[in-house]
Amino acid sequence: MSLKGTTFLESVLQTLKRATELGGYPQEVYEILSRPQRIITVNIPVRMDNGKIQVFTGYRVQHNNALGPYKGGIRFHPEVTLDEDIALATVMTFKNALNGLPYGGGKGAIAVDPKKISKRELEELSRGYARALAPFIGPETDIPAPDVGTDPQIMAWMVDEYSKIAGRNVPGVFTAKPVILWGNPVREYSTGFGVAVWAREAAKKVWGGIEGKTVAVQGFGNVGYWGAYWLIKMGAKVVAVTDSKGGVYNPNGLDLTAVKAVKDKTGSVINYDAPGTRKVTNEEILELPVDVLVPAALENVIHKGNANNIKAKLVVEGANGPTTADAEQVLHRKGIWVLPDLAANAGGVVMSYLEWVENLQWYFWDEEETRNRLERILLDTFNRVMIRWSKLGTDNVTIREAAYVEAVDRIYNAMKVRGWI
Repeated sequence: MSLKGTTFLESVLQTLKRATELGGYPQEVYEILSRPQRIITVNIPVRMDNGKIQVFTGYRVQHNNALGPYKGGIRFHPEVTLDEDIALATVMTFKNALNGLPYGGGKGAIAVDPKKISKRELEELSRGYARALAPFIGPETDIPAPDVGTDPQIMAWMVDEYSKIAGRNVPGVFTAKPVILWGNPVREYSTGFGVAVWAREAAKKVWGGIEGKTVAVQGFGNVGYWGAYWLIKMGAKVVAVTDSKGGVYNPNGLDLTAVKAVKDKTGSVINYDAPGTRKVTNEEILELPVDVLVPAALENVIHKGNANNIKAKLVVEGANGPTTADAEQVLHRKGIWVLPDLAANAGGVVMSYLEWVENLQWYFWDEEETRNRLERILLDTFNRVMIRWSKLGTDNVTIREAAYVEAVDRIYNAMKVRGWI
């Protein structure tokens, strides 16, 4: 067993088991929700630029559709595994249920490093994946979206490929598309915005407000950057950021615009240099003396090997599964609030829902109205989770467990009235 302890899937299932027990649900609920309804494996041949054929393996895990169509992202990453995809699909079921969306959970992945193939190869792979999955997805069946390693351009290729197969434009089959192809401008920053909203609301309860509180962000991709951006607009002070190569720390605060410019120009925030700034590693940033920590990179970065060194009062999960189950228990005993992924980073899927609604009716809201609708849903979820946590007992129950109970309750009632249990 490594220092990181349990796997992401094991952590998810442990939390599910605990939630079914806390909520007093029948054992059958755990039996159904602990495994996906369907796993699709596809092999996609792509003619590479050197003229040779390379076959890429991909997955689509469709976990549960008691509440509606499967919904979840597509990850392009060289280290994806089926177990990881199952865990992510399972979390999506609870994330969608928790946020009151009419969706079940799904997740897709291809084992590939998108940075190491050409744009043409990437397009061919993306279209091949959409073709392979076409019989199993659709606006009322399964609605994918971007995740790590994918973006609106890839969604554009996929929705175009699916539409060709269908013989008509089908905008609602993929979300987080470019604005010109039935997307919404809020989607670009929606996940980071949701992270900031959850941090702000929790900070109100812990300190009376987020203003002046120091923030460290591990992961300076879309979620990390926009989370930092909105936290600064809300009055917080971002003092440290990292990307895959490392990062920088300045206790007096970072100039986010300048950091972003360096990242765009050189490929990494580690090249940012300003008076009072020093370099930090991805391990060190987790242990800095800050008020708010936002792990917005990959899974299992907070584990039993470093949990005792976490100094932040709020850990806001921008990434999926950045905290292992055993580490979370350590943090909980220390009085640290862990705002869980299925709640704190749900802004993206909530915005995907709003985009999907627009697509189904071919009607679009403006950016401000869309963001207001997004925030109302996020605030409703925050308040419901806090009420559930209070009822279950904050000393013995984590916020994640309370969120899972809230989510399982909705899924359980849907399965019950359907006659599944």
